[in-house]
Amino acid sequence: MLSNKENVHIFGLTQGVELAQEICDILGVKRKEVKTLKFADGEILIESLDSVRGKEIFVIQSTSTPVNESIMELLIAIDAFKRGSAEKINVVIPYYGYARQDRKAKGRQPITSKLVADLLTKAGADRVMTIDIHSPQSMGFFDVPMDNFYTAQTLATEIIDTIEAKNWDPANCILVSPDYGGMTRVHKVESYTGGVTNGIAVIGKRRPEPNKAEVEFVLGDIKDKHCFIIDDMIDTGGTIINAAKALKEQGAKDVHIFACHGLFNGPAKERMQAAISEDIVQEVVVTNTIQLAEEKKFKGLKIISVAPLLAEMIDSSISHESLTEVYNNKKQIIWDRAQFIVNKFKK
Repeated sequence: MLSNKENVHIFGLTQGVELAQEICDILGVKRKEVKTLKFADGEILIESLDSVRGKEIFVIQSTSTPVNESIMELLIAIDAFKRGSAEKINVVIPYYGYARQDRKAKGRQPITSKLVADLLTKAGADRVMTIDIHSPQSMGFFDVPMDNFYTAQTLATEIIDTIEAKNWDPANCILVSPDYGGMTRVHKVESYTGGVTNGIAVIGKRRPEPNKAEVEFVLGDIKDKHCFIIDDMIDTGGTIINAAKALKEQGAKDVHIFACHGLFNGPAKERMQAAISEDIVQEVVVTNTIQLAEEKKFKGLKIISVAPLLAEMIDSSISHESLTEVYNNKKQIIWDRAQFIVNKFKK
């Protein structure tokens, strides 16, 4: 699939090696290796096992748990590639850590999303790619070209698959935003589902403190509906489980949680397992933007891959083709399939 293979090297660091391998398999190239060493005090040394001189580099690393170590590993790798005379360094960060700190919510707070962007640029990144970054305005923090890809088509395809497999009437399926801030994300998914879902509901909530939210109301007709909550990330899981409970209390037939980034920190696994066993949630679907450790997985969790999306974007980028066209072409395919399901129920 990939043209000019000899001049492109794709690397996967500790938190991106599995996704990098999937992308390389799709593109038909061999994943390049780095040697990572740690000194006794925790210092990291990274060295490419292949020459990178004059090559275009794609280095894949999610800055997820352990966040600070993952970021430092990425910065050191970029520096190593730059000092190895790489022609261009593309940094692919499926999950961009520190993006939640994108503004000063109150005095004397940092804006770490900007800080990390500066560190990546200073280290030598020529371009940065992310997936569903928490706050889109963070794109403006970069002084190098930056692309933020959306998983709307990936999540929409999985939702369509679920509705078709269950033979549900689209009129009884609804998308739900866990808060007002997530409405744009839900509308993106709806633009792909093509009528297979019937409208959008939104949950009103307030955050008394970080990682804690209280549901105040549900706006929308969700009674006897198959509800699909769409969120960007699941961290400790408390907020989204409370949202699922609120939907069930107001008469939802069942609740399905869909999110791009599955962090599952702290008590998240236990909360998800409890919600599934108590029939509050039917399933939890996340993408593989985060390389999830086995001990964080649970029954009822489904992980879908963003490798096809990233592979297409990398291929188009190398070929100097429009990335927007990749979205548009895929959108038409998904839309046509959704319309087929809708029309089946109209007959």
